[in-house]
Order: sequence, then structure tokens, then C-alpha cells
Amino acid sequence: MTDQILEILGTLVGLIYIRLEYRASIYLWITSIIMPTINMFVYYNAGLYADFGINIYYLIAAVYGWLMWKYGNKTANTSSKELPITRMPLKYYLPLAAVLTATTLFIAWILIRFTDSNVPWLDSFTTALCIVAMWMLARKYVEQWWVWLLVDLITVGLYIYKELYFISGLYAVYSIIAIFGYRKWVKMMNDKAMKTSL
Repeated sequence: MTDQILEILGTLVGLIYIRLEYRASIYLWITSIIMPTINMFVYYNAGLYADFGINIYYLIAAVYGWLMWKYGNKTANTSSKELPITRMPLKYYLPLAAVLTATTLFIAWILIRFTDSNVPWLDSFTTALCIVAMWMLARKYVEQWWVWLLVDLITVGLYIYKELYFISGLYAVYSIIAIFGYRKWVKMMNDKAMKTSL
């Protein structure tokens, strides 16, 4: 029963988080500290050990993301230090694909060798995708929404299989919001570019 209460609480915080991310609000990083703290207990008890581990990464990434969004703008022609929304440079695609592959293989090896996980490959792949997406979010790259969409779609099925229905429902909502979030961020990025060019 306690696990289900934590699952519902994590889901509610997750809804606040996705709304803040959709609006590109820096306060999403506060929920990025609260939500993984709750979810660590849920995932550990469900035997989703990679998801448990990724939440430790989320806590660290939340601090990094906050600092990047607040002070990460290194553009010389602006007085604002806040990081703008941009497209991810092409030079990052190949390294991120390599990180994704290596991380998936490494996590899968750990899960197969040291845990009783019955979904090591899906668990490790979605975990590796989350690592990449979180870094992209911290850098405010608009394409992070497509990575999150892939995570969300896979996770819906995985969590239904694990009987985590509330969190599965949350990820179904995330899937829809990811599409609208991408469009919203592109509009915000274009509006900002138009203002700075005037």
C-alpha cells in the first residue's frame, strides 16, 4: 500500500514537472529533485534497478540543469546569463549515439549479471536514453523532446508489464505533451530569435 501511495505522489509531482518543462520554467529543476527521491523507492521495490539508479543521476543532473539554465548563456551580445532554447549542434549527434550504445550495454551487463531483473534490455535502453535526454534538457536543446517521446512510449509498455499503472499513465500523458512541448519550444526559440534580431 505504501508503494502505491508513493507511486501516486510521484505521478502528481511528475505532472507538475512536465508542465514546468513545457513552459521552459527553471523551476522544473526543483521538481527534478523531489520526483526522483520519491521514485527511487518505487522502482527499487518493483525490481527496476536501472530506473532506480537513473534517479540518482537525475538528482545530480537537476543541480547541473539549474546552473546551466540560470548561468549557462555565454553569448557575448546579451546581458542575460539565462540559457536560451536552441537546436542541438550536429557535432553532438555521433558522440551521443556512442554514449547511448555504451551506456545501454554497460547497464544491461550489470542488470543481467548482478540483479534478478526480468527486463534488463528495455530497462537499460530507456535508462540510457534518459541520461542522454537529461543532458540535452540541461543544455536546453529543443530536440530533447523527441528523445523523451521515445522514452515515454517504451516506458508505457514496460510499466504496464510491471503493473505500475499510475506511472504508466503518467508516461502516456508525457508522450502527448512531448509532441506539444517540442512545438512550444520551437515557437519560443523562434520568437526569441526574432526579438533579438530587431
